[in-house]
Amino acid sequence: MARALVLTLITAAALTRAAAAQYEPLDALVQDGVRRGVYPAAALIVGNSRTILHARGFGHFTWSDGSASATPDSTLWDIASLTKVVATTPAAALLVDRGRLQLDAPVQRYLPRFIGRDKEQVTVRMLLDHTSGLPAGLDPRQRRVPPDSVFALVLRTPLRRSPGTRAQYSDLNAILLGRVVEAISGQSLDRFAADSVFAPLGMSETRFLPPPILRRRIAPTGQWHGSPLSGEVNDRTAGWLGGVAGHAGVFTTATDLARYAQWWLRRGVTRSGTRLVRAETVDTFLAPRAAAAPRLLGWESRTTREFTPSPYGTLPSAHAYGHTGYTGTMVWIDPDRDLFVVFLTNRAYGPRIAKPFTALHEIRGRVADAAVRSVPGACRAEIRPSC
Repeated sequence: MARALVLTLITAAALTRAAAAQYEPLDALVQDGVRRGVYPAAALIVGNSRTILHARGFGHFTWSDGSASATPDSTLWDIASLTKVVATTPAAALLVDRGRLQLDAPVQRYLPRFIGRDKEQVTVRMLLDHTSGLPAGLDPRQRRVPPDSVFALVLRTPLRRSPGTRAQYSDLNAILLGRVVEAISGQSLDRFAADSVFAPLGMSETRFLPPPILRRRIAPTGQWHGSPLSGEVNDRTAGWLGGVAGHAGVFTTATDLARYAQWWLRRGVTRSGTRLVRAETVDTFLAPRAAAAPRLLGWESRTTREFTPSPYGTLPSAHAYGHTGYTGTMVWIDPDRDLFVVFLTNRAYGPRIAKPFTALHEIRGRVADAAVRSVPGACRAEIRPSC
C-alpha cells in the first residue's frame, strides 16, 4: 500500500513538472520583459472555456526587489482601455439583450444634448465599433474642469468624419456609451457594472474607484514626487470625470479577467451555468461589419490597422478578438481554439528602456503566439493560421 502511494505521488509530481515545462517558453518571454526593463511586473493566465491552464506572476510592483511581488489572483491592475470591453461593452450587451437599448437607434434618443452637425446620424452601434466620426479624445491641453463640464465638452466635440464611413478608435465613443448605459439603467456606470456584470460573473476583485485599503495590492502606473502612485486611474480624461468613465477606470486581477474571458467563450453563460445574455446577442457583438473593420462591437478583431504586426500575434484564428490598454494590458479570446490569454503589466511605471510601448507591443504578439503553441491541441491543422 505504501509503495503504491509513493509511486502515485512520484507520477503526479512528474506530470506536474511536465505540465509546467510546456509553458516555460511562454514564461521566458514574459520574464524577458522584466529583465529588459519594459515593465517591472506582469501577470499571465492562459485558459479555455472550462478551466485555467496556466497562471503566473512575474517581477515586483516597482524596480525594487523589496516591493510586492505580482500574482495572478491578488495583484490589482489599472486596466486602462480594457475598461471599454470589461465594463462598458458588457453593460451595453445586457441592455441590448433585455430590449432596453437599440443598437441602431440614434445616440440622441438617449442623450438629447449630443447635438451638432451630422450627430443625429450617429447610432449606438457606431459608438461601439468606433465609426461615429468622433476624434480620438479631448484636447490634452484642456484645463481641468468639474466632471459635468468635462462631459459637456465631450457632448460638444464636433465630428471629424461622416458617421458610419470608417473606424477610428476614440475614447469619446466609450465615454458617451457609458452615459447611455446610465441614462437607461438609472444607475451610475460603476454601480451597474458591479451589480449586473461583475457580481454575476464572480469578479469579486473588479471595481472602479478602489478604496485606499486596497492600494497596497495595486501595481503602480506612475509616480508622485518620486513615490509609486497606486489606485489613481492613469488616464487624464477619466480622472477629470471622477475616475468612473466608459473608456478607462477599472481595476481588476488577472484571475477575474480570466473568468470574464471564459464568459465570452461560453457565449453568455456564467461558470454556475446561468445564462446572462443570449448567445445571439454575443454573436451580434462579434459580427464583423465592412465599414468598421477591424472593429467589432467593443472588441477588435485579430488584425488591426493601428498596429503592425498585430499585438495578438500571427496564430490566433480568424474569429479571435481582443483588446489592449495603455498601461500595458491585453486580453484576447479565440473561440475556434477555445483559448484565451490574459496578459497584464504596469509598463507605464518608470520603464527602463527606450520606446517601451514598441517593446511591449512586440512582446504581446510573441506571448500570444507562444500561448497557442503551449496548449496541447490548440495547433489543430484544420484551424488557420496553423502553428
